[in-house]
Amino acid sequence: MPSITITELASFRLEAISFFLVCYLACSWVIRAIWNGLRSDFPRLPQLSMKRAMGVVGLWGLLFLLILTMISGARELMTPGAWEKEGYTYKLAPKHADKATRHEALDRLRVLLWHYAKSHDGKFPPNALVPEIPDDSWRIPDPSDMHYRYEGGLSEDVAARPLAFEPNIFGNGQLVLLTDGRIVSMDPAELTRSLKREDSR
Repeated sequence: MPSITITELASFRLEAISFFLVCYLACSWVIRAIWNGLRSDFPRLPQLSMKRAMGVVGLWGLLFLLILTMISGARELMTPGAWEKEGYTYKLAPKHADKATRHEALDRLRVLLWHYAKSHDGKFPPNALVPEIPDDSWRIPDPSDMHYRYEGGLSEDVAARPLAFEPNIFGNGQLVLLTDGRIVSMDPAELTRSLKREDSR
């Protein structure tokens, strides 16, 4: 005998809708019982039918939705950029590390790179996968869990060139480790020009 089946997703949605309707009816029945119970003390109150109780609950639900939307909008206005949209809701945007913390992290990577170069005739690692430098050292101090960009195949005796630098996610300049050991801040356009000059050599 043929039977009608639905997908698992549709089943979950029907369960959610059924649960909502049961809660809606239960709340309406409670409101109706409380209202009509008050009529013993306040005889002038009109009788509340189940239909009207459902209307009251629906109206209150819409008012609460409006209030929550206003709170969400005020929160975004008071803390611009602190929240980011995720689907139909918002979540706290990840907080970036301050510049001092970023500088310290890049300086730790600098120490490891120079230690590697001293044992390899002044040459830096050809890539970021060498076992002498842990993978965690290549991660920037940020919830995004991104890695430093690295220009392999350079040496200590080369004029100051970008060796390792942050991805452009902080908005206040990228910290760049140069082959002469300095850590400087560059804007994205300046860093791009510097890398292009070196590629053209």
